[in-house]
Amino acid sequence: MAHPTSPPPSSWPKTLLSGQRYAVCGLGRNGAAVVEALLAMGAEVHAWDDHSPTLSKALTVHPSLTLAPLDDLTGFTALILSPGIAHHLPQPHPTARLAQEQHIPILSDAELLWQVTRKAGSKARFVSITGTNGKSTTTALLTHILTEAGIPAYCGGNFGTASLALPPLGDDGVYVIEMSSYMLERLEHYHACAAVLLNLTPDHLHRHGSMEGYLTAKAHVFDNMTKGDLALLGEAASWSKPLQTRLTSQGLDVHTLTITDALSPEDAPFLPGPHNAQNIEACRLIARHLGLSDTSIARGIRSFPGLDHRLQHIAEAKGIAFINDSKATNAEASFHALRAFPHLLWIAGGITKEGGITNLAPVLGHVSRAFLIGQDAPLLAETLKAHNIAFEISTTLEQATRAAWAYAQASTTPLPIILSPACASFDQFRNFEERGTAFATLARTLCHADCPAEEEAR
Repeated sequence: MAHPTSPPPSSWPKTLLSGQRYAVCGLGRNGAAVVEALLAMGAEVHAWDDHSPTLSKALTVHPSLTLAPLDDLTGFTALILSPGIAHHLPQPHPTARLAQEQHIPILSDAELLWQVTRKAGSKARFVSITGTNGKSTTTALLTHILTEAGIPAYCGGNFGTASLALPPLGDDGVYVIEMSSYMLERLEHYHACAAVLLNLTPDHLHRHGSMEGYLTAKAHVFDNMTKGDLALLGEAASWSKPLQTRLTSQGLDVHTLTITDALSPEDAPFLPGPHNAQNIEACRLIARHLGLSDTSIARGIRSFPGLDHRLQHIAEAKGIAFINDSKATNAEASFHALRAFPHLLWIAGGITKEGGITNLAPVLGHVSRAFLIGQDAPLLAETLKAHNIAFEISTTLEQATRAAWAYAQASTTPLPIILSPACASFDQFRNFEERGTAFATLARTLCHADCPAEEEAR
């Protein structure tokens, strides 16, 4: 990701938060970054992680840092909960309940970034990206477009760098923040001049109780927006129409995104598929709102290198391409991958989300053969059998990839091999990144073994 061409000072003022006390609960990647940032700005920090106290020991020793259970929040400015820690459903964490009882604000680090930016005197603009799928690609693409046009921009939040770990930006800068539903529930004054809710399909319902609760959380992306701000909604759906009416009545500039045909490979070489056309359109509209010309926007789209694990072209030999779409952890994400290719070999499986893969029916005809892995392979097999799709249960990712490679080589026409699991990875891998990396490594090995010169030349 490109960095600002003329960045302001590389660190926040060391006394910016002097005299303020923050409690941080959860010390994973996000929580640890928040602690370090708050300390660097002069705040007093009390932090703890219930499940992994050893994480506390990894933090830098600092005279303003107290590592102890958060049993009393009297006098604290705010509580920052790591995104994975619940403050409401299914059961509020004891520290969250304590904060609510003592009327202490529970904030996300995106809210803190907005607050310290304004406290430091910067008028840097904020853009918020959310949705069930496509958030990271849209966030990265928009940031790339901006930086290629010479606008200082950083992206972070749910994607990449924790929000509060981002460096300061001046008045001409733009923060592009990917927002999860968990982060959006913990905003207070945060104001984006442009925001998009790309789509909405069942996910994280254990945390939100229902689709209605999930939509309510996601709709917070438009909180605090004012007349003339840009609000983008995914293609017309039952969930979007009431929201569009409400936002329009507030004087916002509201647009509904539409999915059109994918751009040509020349115009968007690493953004295949109609779903990416929607992501591109969102970025185009936001970039225009921020003052960019269509020429600059097109240049940024054309030069965007793509993201790992998102329809990522890994290797190719004998006309057979390996595509890593490991980030597709639900059926909706895999729907877009399957639709992007008329014929393919599909590696899928893991731990299914609600509804399984039943909503993939309209695009299952693109699958020449499926290779199923993981815990819920038998469940996926039932759906494929009902639609007369050829499949085999390979169990492991390595077995599936090797079987798909053998099948592809025996086929009369080249068929791409696509890992788009439509499932979570936790039955066999730590996360989708580890799953995608394993696939990519094996794909390169297979291609190199059979066609070393061809694979190396790519």
